[in-house]
Amino acid sequence: MSDPNASQRIADLEREIARLQQSSTGARAQVHELQAELNQLRGEEGVNLSWQRVQLARHPKRPHSIDYLERLVPDFTEIHGDRAYGEDPAIICGFGTIAGVKAMIIGQEKGRDTKQKLHRNFGMPKPEGYRKALRAMKLAEKFRRPVITLLDTPGAYPGIDAEERGQAQAIALNLREMARLETPLIVVVIGEGGSGGALALGIGNRVLMLENAVYSVISPESCAAIIYRDSTKGNIAAAALRITAGDLERLDLIDGIIPEPPGGAHEDYDAAADLLRQAVAGALRELAPLSPEELVKQRYDRFRAMGNFFKEPSA
Repeated sequence: MSDPNASQRIADLEREIARLQQSSTGARAQVHELQAELNQLRGEEGVNLSWQRVQLARHPKRPHSIDYLERLVPDFTEIHGDRAYGEDPAIICGFGTIAGVKAMIIGQEKGRDTKQKLHRNFGMPKPEGYRKALRAMKLAEKFRRPVITLLDTPGAYPGIDAEERGQAQAIALNLREMARLETPLIVVVIGEGGSGGALALGIGNRVLMLENAVYSVISPESCAAIIYRDSTKGNIAAAALRITAGDLERLDLIDGIIPEPPGGAHEDYDAAADLLRQAVAGALRELAPLSPEELVKQRYDRFRAMGNFFKEPSA
């Protein structure tokens, strides 16, 4: 940007938004005002950014779960297998220390090059992956460790082998058991949050999204194929679906937005990881005083209220 004053103001706004996001869940109005000013300075005011966000969420160089684990959890110790069928490389689980707290970290991993993508099944988990994740969460509950999940998948694997091994049942079981888990649960959407494949790891006391992540029941292209009979109209469907972090925060479906470095997380892995660490640290501090019973109730009430936009008139 040619104006140095504008560049400095953008940097200041990004830092202030990051500080508010990690320090308090009651500053949404102030965050919205700062975000509006930031959009204006970036030349994005009045522009529908839904499709651009989708493209950034899918950027081939966008940091994945492994990239964040390498930077934030140096003592990460991975857990393998579901103790029923086998190992699923599309989901990574393990204990480690993040923001000074020992926790269970569970991440969906897409893979970077062709060999890794095939090995990770393009980030689309199978039933054994969700069962492995649930086993890891139960282990964390036993040792009173918080659980942090990183969501980044186009969706659960729809292949016949996954269906034969109970894909739907595995996802449903995770939803039920995560709702009952007596330990803090923090969910972060770092890229694509696709359908039930993401929601199976998405029941949390705090649900956060990176600035350029998306979270939706269906991909824009699939939605366009159904609604418009034309998958090339994904950009129109993306705007209608309200899948960006800003949209979902306004609808009270997520608790906060984690800013990304200028240009997106793929431009600076270290800065993106530091912003993620700050947000997770803030959420951990907020949840630490709650008892197991309070954690379960808060989580239940939070999800029970979703989609309820009307209130009964008081007597």
